[in-house]
Amino acid sequence: MFTDISYILHFSAEIKKRMKRENQSSMSEFLLLGLPILPEQQGMFFALFLGVYLTTLLGNLLILLLIKLDPRLHTPMYFFLSHLAFTDVSFSSVTIPRMLISMHIQQQSIPYVECISQMYFFILFGCLDNFLLAVMAYDRYVAICQPLYYITVMRQELCISLVAVSWFFCCIHALLHTLLLVQLSFSAENTIPNFFCDLPALLKMSCSDISINELVIFTEGGMLFILPLSIILGSYVRIGTIVLRGPSTKRLFKAFSTCGSHLFVVSLYYGTLAGVYFFSSLWDSNDKYIIASVIYAVVTPMLNPFIYSLRNRDIKQALEIFLNRANFLK
Repeated sequence: MFTDISYILHFSAEIKKRMKRENQSSMSEFLLLGLPILPEQQGMFFALFLGVYLTTLLGNLLILLLIKLDPRLHTPMYFFLSHLAFTDVSFSSVTIPRMLISMHIQQQSIPYVECISQMYFFILFGCLDNFLLAVMAYDRYVAICQPLYYITVMRQELCISLVAVSWFFCCIHALLHTLLLVQLSFSAENTIPNFFCDLPALLKMSCSDISINELVIFTEGGMLFILPLSIILGSYVRIGTIVLRGPSTKRLFKAFSTCGSHLFVVSLYYGTLAGVYFFSSLWDSNDKYIIASVIYAVVTPMLNPFIYSLRNRDIKQALEIFLNRANFLK
C-alpha cells in the first residue's frame, strides 16, 4: 500500500517536472501588453507615435545627408554627430515600428527569436548612444579648453578609433546579456508588461536563477553606465571652469546655453535609463515604468537632432544651401 502510494506520488512529481520542462522549452512567443491606454485612444496614440517616429527619422537622416554633402561639416564634431544620428535612427527603429504594427492590427504576440533579437539591438544601440554622448562631450572639451591643440589631438585616426572602440564594447555588452538570457528557462506566463522586449521584464518572467544576470547588470552594466556619464560630467565641469575664468559675457552665455541643452538631454536620458535598468524594482506602478521606457526609447532620440544640430549655425547654413540647390534644380 505505502509502496503504491509512494510510487504514485513519485510518478506524479515526475509528470509535473516533465510538464514544466515542456512548458519552458516550448516557449515560442511572448505577449507584449503595450502601452496602458484605452481602446478608444488607440488611434490617437498611433498617430502620435507615428509622428514622433517620422520626426526622428527625418531629423536624423537630414543631419546625415547635410554632413555628407557639405565639406565644411567634415570635422570631428560632425563626424561623431553623424554616428549619433545613425544610432538614434536605429535605436528608434528597434522598438517603435513593432509597437505601431501591434497597435494597428491588435496583435500583441512576438516570436521568441524576434523578441531576443529586439532586446539585443536595443541594448546595443542604447549603449552606443551612451558612448557617443561621452565622445562628443570630450570633443567639446578639447575644442573649448585646448583650442590650440584641437587639430593635433582630434585627428582622424583618433576619431575613427573612438567610434570603433565604442562599437566593439557595446556589441560585447549586448552579446553578453543576450547569451546569459538565452540560458534561462521561462515559465508558462509569457506576458511582458511593456511595448518591447526589455531585459528587466524578461528576467522577471524567468523561473531560473537570475543571480548571475543581476550581478552582471549591476557590475558590468553599471560600469558602462557610470563611465560615459563621468566623462560627460567631467568634460562639462571643466568647460564651465574654463569659461567662467574668461572675461567675455557673450562667450559665457553661449557656452552655458550649449552645455545646458546637452546636460538636459543627458539628465533625461540617463535618469530614465537608470530607472529602467537599475531601479525598476522600486517602481510602485507598472505605468511609471512604461512611461520611463517611452521617454528613454522614444522621446530622447527625437530630441537629439534639435538639441545637437538644428540649433547649430553650421547645420542651418548647410540646410539653407541644400534647399537653395534643390529649388535651383527645379
